[in-house]
Amino acid sequence: MSCVFCEIVDGRVPAHVVFADEVAVAFLDTRPLFVGHTLLVPRPHYETLLDLPAHLLEPFFGRTQRLAGALEVGLGCTGSFVAINNRVSQSIAHLHVHVVPRNRKDGLRGFFWPRTKYRSEEHAGGIAARLSEAYEAAS
Repeated sequence: MSCVFCEIVDGRVPAHVVFADEVAVAFLDTRPLFVGHTLLVPRPHYETLLDLPAHLLEPFFGRTQRLAGALEVGLGCTGSFVAINNRVSQSIAHLHVHVVPRNRKDGLRGFFWPRTKYRSEEHAGGIAARLSEAYEAAS
């Protein structure tokens, strides 16, 4: 079974990685809602949140919490939107948490989400580096 997120975790597919450790890998979404929209995936392949073993809940969601804080520090946003799809609307069948930077009146309404693009690979790389630095500083 081919999984693009497993390939990113293994380094076989390039991504703008924000951080990677023994539990999880965070990288920029290639079709972000807003600049800095980051996906967090567990290293092992689990299809949904229901499949994630209990012993990984705290370490995985601890990293989610830390990543949400890193967006605020690294991007200067005032908050974040954190979401998981389980099967329905799950475009990749590998558990992933969306951590999206938010600001008041940013245009995000309900579930009609406008997608944006990075200006260039360099722009995406710079955003990933800023978030990585903020994530490391939060430890």
